[in-house]
Amino acid sequence: MAFFLETLLGGLMAGMLYSLVALGFVLIYKASGVFNFAQGAMVLFAALAMARFSEWIPIYTGMDNIYVANLLAFIGAGAIMFGVAWLIERLALRHLVNQEGTTLLMATLGISYFLDGIGQTIFGSDIYKIDIGMPKDPILAFESVFEGGVMINKEDLYAALIAAVLVGLLTLFFQKTVTGRALRAVADDHQAAQSIGIPLNRIWFIVWCVAGVVALVAGMIWGSKLGVQFSLTTVALRALPVVILGGLT
Repeated sequence: MAFFLETLLGGLMAGMLYSLVALGFVLIYKASGVFNFAQGAMVLFAALAMARFSEWIPIYTGMDNIYVANLLAFIGAGAIMFGVAWLIERLALRHLVNQEGTTLLMATLGISYFLDGIGQTIFGSDIYKIDIGMPKDPILAFESVFEGGVMINKEDLYAALIAAVLVGLLTLFFQKTVTGRALRAVADDHQAAQSIGIPLNRIWFIVWCVAGVVALVAGMIWGSKLGVQFSLTTVALRALPVVILGGLT
């Protein structure tokens, strides 16, 4: 029974981690009605930016506080992802308003290849480590119930809690805010949304910014677990079952 609980809890926490990546798919789909094939590349690009900034900041500033350095690195990487969102909206999506879904789908494929290439060019292709200070040692729970207890990985537990909080915040954003409802309206019908005064370009920029921040959080956590490398894009593929089970809407 202890082994069953350990496996069950491990699976639940892993599912929460994959939900971070799945959120990016859902966000873009809600805004454009298109499956975003660039999500894996966004996770990798954000993780590369975070890893390199967390490496450069202590070197060039002499800062030895890992938490402050990581906070500054997160802010810097977030600014980079906002810039990426602005470029995507200006150079790609703005010219694809009211186009067929297939056209937008192919655009996300092009964005994916672009982010892969530019990420490798700017940040390099080595394997980097992100140390965000989360404990990696396991804890034993239910020791009074089961002999030897149930082993739970602290890092997975904290990461799952972060994912749960982010999912909750985004749910409130889509359900309770004017911008969130506008995003849903745009996903249902671009032309109808424009006809009632919803600024399509601004909505797409906002949703790509939010998706970029989600990708950054996912890349930070997965980079801490697995290291930041170009195989990190496959995490998006492994998140597809979460998307299918949870739905895109």
